[in-house]
Amino acid sequence: MIRSLYDWTLSWAAHPRALWVLALVSFVESSVFPIPPDILLIPMIIAAPSRAWLIAGVCTVASVLGGMLGYAIGFYAFDALGEPILRALGKADSFDVFRTRYNDWGAWAVLIAGVTPFPYKVITILSGATQLSLPVFIVASIVARGLRFFLVAALLWKFGAPIRTFIERRLGLVFTVFMVLLVGAVYLMKFI
Repeated sequence: MIRSLYDWTLSWAAHPRALWVLALVSFVESSVFPIPPDILLIPMIIAAPSRAWLIAGVCTVASVLGGMLGYAIGFYAFDALGEPILRALGKADSFDVFRTRYNDWGAWAVLIAGVTPFPYKVITILSGATQLSLPVFIVASIVARGLRFFLVAALLWKFGAPIRTFIERRLGLVFTVFMVLLVGAVYLMKFI
């Protein structure tokens, strides 16, 4: 099922309304859709490198707006669904401790999920459930999603189709290693 959904999403890259489809995919991917917008973003930029910044901008804005929907899902659905389950399992107090810890580091969680292959939608919903500060969530989302999509756009604009394989196979790993090093450095500086 995922493969057919992937193929269907990819087929829209050459459509005349591809920019609107990219916006829709970017929006829903941030809260529920399993296919990342890169599937459309990459071939669209390769096909029209002069529009790379517009395409990355649409992808970023739609993704952040979709992240706000994910936040709302977590914020409003937690009381109705999550909290009763945690109480029944005797874990409500544990979640309160987790909420405090998450909110101390939540901007980092959003930043990491926004640029790495970790599903951003998980963090958007979790941020709402823990009631992470909405302005912190939005700023971290803009930075993370903008960094991710504009870096992909810049690489494709500069190097074209030959860089595509690197982006599809290795860029997630590069982002992940970078974020681990960055968080590690911040953590070390806190204790030095």
